[in-house]
Amino acid sequence: MDRGRLIDISQPVDPSIGTFPGDTPFSWEFTWSLAAGDSCNVSRVVTSPHNGTHADAPLHFEDGATGIGDVELDRYVGPCWVVDGPREGLLQPEHLRSIDVDTYPRLLVRTRDDARTGFPDEFVALDPSAARWLVDHEIRLIGLDTPSIDPVDSRELPSHHTLLPARTAILENLQLAHVEPGPYELIALPLRWQGLDASPVRAVLRTL
Repeated sequence: MDRGRLIDISQPVDPSIGTFPGDTPFSWEFTWSLAAGDSCNVSRVVTSPHNGTHADAPLHFEDGATGIGDVELDRYVGPCWVVDGPREGLLQPEHLRSIDVDTYPRLLVRTRDDARTGFPDEFVALDPSAARWLVDHEIRLIGLDTPSIDPVDSRELPSHHTLLPARTAILENLQLAHVEPGPYELIALPLRWQGLDASPVRAVLRTL
């Protein structure tokens, strides 16, 4: 592995990307265009901030909590470990216990062997006991290659409610099928969108 090489782990975003059921799909159009005789190309985007690879803010589940424009940025940059997780069911604490979390306090979990961006019928989520394990071990960030850290049919959303008040950062919709498990540096900064519940990120890993 070439030291310092950047690996893009972000989903490409276009109108075909999967959208969480009931959420706003991604769309865009040119409002100015060179082809129409304008001085430049300028586009307009309509989207949920939860489309594609994104970071959830505490505000996502608690009124008055921190919005994504004010989160602690150091949680999104630094040493991380890519974990080869289960391909079905729920992520359990035993999938994480072998990692030196004192050295690598950010965990990204690979649960898929493909890079599809449509919304999956089923996907791996966190068991509530795994969310509690992450908080107890002071994990700074957890990221999954799935649309949510909770199951799609969950209404209580226990993992979100466990992690966000504890200031554990959450990344969702990563692309990790092409990434070998092991240590990396993560760089995945959210946009400074004031008052919003989430933000797109351009997530990359730097090889060590």
